[in-house]
Amino acid sequence: MSDAAAFQARTNATPAQMADLQTFIDRLTEANAVMNLVGPDSLPDVWNRHIWDSAQLLDYAPDAMTWADLGAGAGFPGVVLAIMLKSTAKSHVWLIDSLGKRCRFLQEVVDALSLRATVINGRAEENAVTVDVVTARAVAPMEKLLGYAQPYLQRGAQGLFLKGEKAEVELIEARKVWRFESDLSVSRSDPRGRIVSVRSLRRAR
Repeated sequence: MSDAAAFQARTNATPAQMADLQTFIDRLTEANAVMNLVGPDSLPDVWNRHIWDSAQLLDYAPDAMTWADLGAGAGFPGVVLAIMLKSTAKSHVWLIDSLGKRCRFLQEVVDALSLRATVINGRAEENAVTVDVVTARAVAPMEKLLGYAQPYLQRGAQGLFLKGEKAEVELIEARKVWRFESDLSVSRSDPRGRIVSVRSLRRAR
């Protein structure tokens, strides 16, 4: 079974979703040759390492219609989520990144695939929108990431963050600055990865 077929089997992705994901991968591969969006060595495993890694978040918030992806970068998880939610009428994904060239790439993908998404070129903490879920991947350690996400969480969002094998250590450090409820799950795309769910964030006194 190919990586694409394995992804489709895991997610029940439609042919239209698979076509959009392949177009996204093609555009990412082309853009990555001229600017550093993802590590080139990760592209041969793109379906598992990037696409499935992103799409698995939908199972943690199956009723969520609106998402904000902080530090959206190459579009993981935000563009993948927007593709998977494209046929859902009330869905919308905000792709927020501080670097203009990354935002131009994201806008080109959003336009090419007619995604229900808005690209915002700016700092995450200064562009808070009201969403069901705020997410991020490979942006910053938890202590700093929670500062970026605080305005979204205070507006009622759930936090779902894709982290690496140091997630537990990052949470210990973050609790020196923040008070919050959290759950930790093993990533389905890589057993070394973690998905951190965060609620009820406030600064420690």
